[in-house]
Amino acid sequence: MIKFSKYHGTGNDFILIDNRPLLAKLSQADIALLCHRRFGIGADGLILLQNNQDPDIHFDMVYYNSDGNPSSMCGNGGRCIAAFAAQIGIESPSGVLKFMAVDGLHEAVLENPIENGYQVDLKMQDVKEVISRESYCILNTGSPHFVIRVNDVDLIDIIKQAHAVRYSDQFREQGINVNFIQQADKDIKVRTYERGVEDETWSCGTGVVASAIASYLFTGNIPAHIHTKGGLLKVDFKTENKQEFTDIHLKGPAVKVFDGSF
Repeated sequence: MIKFSKYHGTGNDFILIDNRPLLAKLSQADIALLCHRRFGIGADGLILLQNNQDPDIHFDMVYYNSDGNPSSMCGNGGRCIAAFAAQIGIESPSGVLKFMAVDGLHEAVLENPIENGYQVDLKMQDVKEVISRESYCILNTGSPHFVIRVNDVDLIDIIKQAHAVRYSDQFREQGINVNFIQQADKDIKVRTYERGVEDETWSCGTGVVASAIASYLFTGNIPAHIHTKGGLLKVDFKTENKQEFTDIHLKGPAVKVFDGSF
């Protein structure tokens, strides 16, 4: 029997497994079945927490999309695995949890306890280059993202419009996540279609970071908050030339839904 915990970060949900003993040996088909919302546990992805040989790094984050394939960085998953690490007794005297993900080293701080979880501040990788046009941006925030500016995110046909980008000749082979953003006073509203899930998710951490940077490039202002279908997130960053973005932080809740075994 393999124990797991189900977590969500603003509706972006994950199966988390403490795999430090390396007992969970899951195939692509196994992971896809576990993530299936009718025949399995149901999740946008599955995350293994594993040991890292460096004593200064608390754990590794190994992330799989709901189709069972290894994927690029997941920001909400990173916040959730930090909360999960605290649940299973992983602590840091400094209060900073360090973990290695597919895109490199991350740092997470559990800021405020909330019901069944924490508010988590996750430091993301620097963004080295942005392709910015009047109505869209392309950038990599740990995962590749296409951000499109729209007047009303609630009125778009997200599957149809996202497919036109995701399955275009330019992006069909590697795939890309597609975000639609709407300015809302000092905030923005975001809807995201994720590759690998191949559907809209209620929230996407790397997509929210990409959307916040795109909004800054469109308007000159860092959005105060980012509204996703699953709740509020906040992004902070620094930039000097509007091409490179550093000290990027994704902040928001990471909540345990339930524990179980399979």
